[in-house]
Amino acid sequence: MRVLSSLFFVTMLAACASPTRDKAFMTEASLVDPTALQQMGAGDYRIGAGDKLRLTVFQVEGLTFEEIRVDASGNLQLPLIGSVRAAGMTPASLSEDLQQRLGQRYLRNPQVSVIVNEAANQKITVDGAVTKPGVYEMRGQTSLVQAIAMAEGASRVADVKEVAVFRTIDGRRHVALFNLQAIRNGQASDPLLQGDDIVVVDTSRMSAAWRDLIVALPAFSAFAYLR
Repeated sequence: MRVLSSLFFVTMLAACASPTRDKAFMTEASLVDPTALQQMGAGDYRIGAGDKLRLTVFQVEGLTFEEIRVDASGNLQLPLIGSVRAAGMTPASLSEDLQQRLGQRYLRNPQVSVIVNEAANQKITVDGAVTKPGVYEMRGQTSLVQAIAMAEGASRVADVKEVAVFRTIDGRRHVALFNLQAIRNGQASDPLLQGDDIVVVDTSRMSAAWRDLIVALPAFSAFAYLR
């Protein structure tokens, strides 16, 4: 019992001695508020070849598509107006362009909505303490929780209270920390990610080796998930 007590004391000491890492300093990214990061680049997505869109023209069934793909040349092939350039445009700007084209010759005050169902050319990286780190394709709008799920979830040694999301805007790298546990509990909103975002799930302050050792001891299994 004395050996187990000593082992537990050393383990707790090692955990407490681990310094809190300054992610912003180590990655040369400026630390920003989570809300500020969500606003950075919002609405700037540019449609690309291969993207799947949902195109809705209000009360015109023949011009409404639950799914229509941008062809390899970056164009949409539509009834009445033919080939329309979509690549390089935002969903909002494409909506305005289609409204103008339809309003000039075919419809009075058309209302057009364009939503990206699947972004073929957008990828995110999920790294750190997850089951399968890697680069994943975004399927339409992708949230932080969905990104972690793509990587088959956080590992047993993950610190889900501090998940970093890195985003580069105008050549500058920014990072914000999100509490994944609070998001799952409905206590915080689940942020939407953008193409080229990097998600890093940090490990807890207790090292994996010490955590595995404690789990192996039945008497101390209750401490396996404590920080």
